[in-house]
Amino acid sequence: MAQAPMSTGGGAMELGGGGHESVERRRRHQHHFVLVHGLCHGAWCWYKAAAALRRAGHRATALDMAASGAHPARVDEVRTFEDYSRPLLDALAALPPAGGDGDDEERVVLVGHSQGGFSVALAAERFPERVAAVVLLTAAMPPVGRPMSATTEEHVNYVGAEFFLDSMELEQQNADIPGNPVIFGPNFMAQILYHLSPQEDLTLGLSLIRPTNKFTGDALMRDPGLLTKERYGSTRRVFVVVEDDRGIPAEFQRRMVAESPGVEVVDFAGADHMAMISSPAKLAELLVRIADKAQ
Repeated sequence: MAQAPMSTGGGAMELGGGGHESVERRRRHQHHFVLVHGLCHGAWCWYKAAAALRRAGHRATALDMAASGAHPARVDEVRTFEDYSRPLLDALAALPPAGGDGDDEERVVLVGHSQGGFSVALAAERFPERVAAVVLLTAAMPPVGRPMSATTEEHVNYVGAEFFLDSMELEQQNADIPGNPVIFGPNFMAQILYHLSPQEDLTLGLSLIRPTNKFTGDALMRDPGLLTKERYGSTRRVFVVVEDDRGIPAEFQRRMVAESPGVEVVDFAGADHMAMISSPAKLAELLVRIADKAQ
């Protein structure tokens, strides 16, 4: 029901701004937000926040990572973390190049949620010139000079195995992919991820989530030299600490921030882990404020 409006053709949906301002004035103030979902989710989870950004006159592109949301691939067909993140990498590569005076260059605000923080980190490393800001919304934020998989391992050690309740590891159908795909359980979704979200959105989420590989054994995820100070580390990074998040507790969020000096921090109260669903209008306003400072 909500999936089709948010993601067409298994790729992305772009929401354009409207209003009665002149084209020139809109262009000066319009931002392009590229929204990346977390584990087991898809572009559909951004439907409220993306609509709020559109109403404010901005562009919002919510992407399905490979084998997520409406993307046509199966989980066993996506062998690497780079393949998983390919829709985001391709979207940035397709942005208009800089013109002679730089006016035609499009720089986007990357917003990564939860596990999506790894994909936006990779994208910022590959395309720093296309990024106006990287926003980590209660997201995995790997530091420069350490493997991204270390952040996942630290989180699992922090919360403990019992934390994931009825979530399950599934049988791996592709021997080339290390580890097992995971799927969130209904109790975990209700108690940990969606505890402040409307019941209707929890029901929607339970019907749309798909198994996903974490790729913690992937060579790219385990490469300590992947994220560099000169590229990913040079981008403006803003971490949104969601105070009431149970999925990535606020203390762990701040621990990640402490490992990345220079990252800006914004506190966000009154939302659960799915802040784009439980507090979409407030989140959209925050994203616009962050983007305004990037100009």
